[in-house]
Amino acid sequence: MKQYCDGGEAILEAFRSLGLDYVISSPGSEWSPVWEALARQKVNQKSGPAYIDCWHETLAVDMAMGYTQMTGRMQAVLLHAGAGLLQGSAGMHSAMLAEVPMVIMSGESTSFGEDPELAIEPQWYRSLSIVGGPQRLVEPVTKWATQAANVHTLYEHVVRAGEFAQRTPMGPVYLNAPLEVMLQEWTPSDNPRRVPPPPKTRATDTDVERIAKLLVAARNPVILTDSAGRDPAAFTALVELADLFGIPVGGRAAYANFPKNHPLHLGAGIQPFLKDADLVLLVACRAPWYPPSRKPTTGTVVAIDENPLKGMMVYQSLQADHYLEGEVAASLRLLLEAAKAAGIGPARHADRGARWQREHNQMIVAERAAEAKAKDGDEIDPLALVGALRESMPQDAVYVEETITHAGMLQQRLPWSQPRSFFRAGGGLGQGLGTALGVKLGAGNRPVVALVGDGSLLYNPVVQALGAAKGSGLPILIIVCNNGQYRAMQTGHLHHYPDGVAQEADLWHGVTIDGPDYAELGKPFGLHGQKVQRQAELPGAIRNAMREVESGRTAILNVVLSR
Repeated sequence: MKQYCDGGEAILEAFRSLGLDYVISSPGSEWSPVWEALARQKVNQKSGPAYIDCWHETLAVDMAMGYTQMTGRMQAVLLHAGAGLLQGSAGMHSAMLAEVPMVIMSGESTSFGEDPELAIEPQWYRSLSIVGGPQRLVEPVTKWATQAANVHTLYEHVVRAGEFAQRTPMGPVYLNAPLEVMLQEWTPSDNPRRVPPPPKTRATDTDVERIAKLLVAARNPVILTDSAGRDPAAFTALVELADLFGIPVGGRAAYANFPKNHPLHLGAGIQPFLKDADLVLLVACRAPWYPPSRKPTTGTVVAIDENPLKGMMVYQSLQADHYLEGEVAASLRLLLEAAKAAGIGPARHADRGARWQREHNQMIVAERAAEAKAKDGDEIDPLALVGALRESMPQDAVYVEETITHAGMLQQRLPWSQPRSFFRAGGGLGQGLGTALGVKLGAGNRPVVALVGDGSLLYNPVVQALGAAKGSGLPILIIVCNNGQYRAMQTGHLHHYPDGVAQEADLWHGVTIDGPDYAELGKPFGLHGQKVQRQAELPGAIRNAMREVESGRTAILNVVLSR
């Protein structure tokens, strides 16, 4: 049994130095050097990342993304060159938009069998090569993409890729490792280092002082956020800041940003109050209103983010008058310290907090009343689904949402009170199941629920995701929000042609989904499934499905909605 030490070992050693937990892969024929290194790792009982096998490239990228969002720990993804990268590019785009770091690698051949000293398989010559290199395929959807052209630089290339991915702005980084490079002998360093975590960026004292003065002087401040909750420390600091100043918190949710049971939470309900705000804090909020230039207030706007101007967006207008750039949690802590130093205490804004608590309470009463009314009929109203989840799911449940028609309603009404309890699967559709599985990989015993529209589900690699759920022991509850159509298609059509022929003739294209019974999709894998068509069946179906999940089996509920 020969113990090789080649480029495959260099890559794995770099992953160890980066402190990665997993190598998540939809395997390709270039990766035999890494497979050999992983086998050596196990036989030699050496510590290092575990391997997770996926049947689809987007699934592999999405699982890495979900795991990092849940844990804050970056992972590696190995894909196949050419078509494999194209398959995975949808996931890369989502990771880029969500600013999730990961190291993505694939290979190529540079000798095409012409090197008499190195036999290379013929598929690289016939069908797998990309003119200009495979990095060209993913340059638009990664933070950085290049080739490692020499075995002597391979280890440091991978380490640099991992460090670069985690620097602001974070994002996926791609590295192409040719097979000829990975097969060369490699000599490890005599003094390997453990790669340090990325440093945190900090706002300047001058900027903190300026924004703190605006906060102290504000009569009617509000906070908008969509992504503060990606960091649990920012979640906690945001609650403290809101409490200290009696500021309501709202906005669309990409993460669980603020406790739903907090008296200052308004969510989407904050919109009517923006026009009277004299200070708007955009806390990790990349698109606070639409159209972007239509600022809803004459008040001052402050953008608080480590990377407020998003380079992955073609167009962005925050209408900001001031920026507080640095790690969000640290910036909020600095504002808290400055406010307390200025004599601001909990009693200072008690009346303002009480006012917003009344608004919060009125909002909750109205929401619960609407949910109760939704239970009156036999059909399942979407509001009844949310009510049933609130009644049936444990408080520590984690929700991953990938819907279109029901997205706003779910983000506003799904219950959560702690960080890392909600994740919006962004980018193009088809990322929800993989993200949910990655979240479950990092969530431990916390139950994970994937809420996916029937249209959204059909963009996902369903068979591959169910295979990963069973094969990797990642039981989740999948709820298909089934309204039998791509409602967004019809809504968009009516928006532009409200009095057109399609409306008059009731003739629609790209709207109806003649789908299967989604509850049956898990049968080949021995998974639990149930089609739910009546409102009275819903709470029991959720509880039964959760018992299956708790026993270790993924469950699918095909919930037929009335709208």
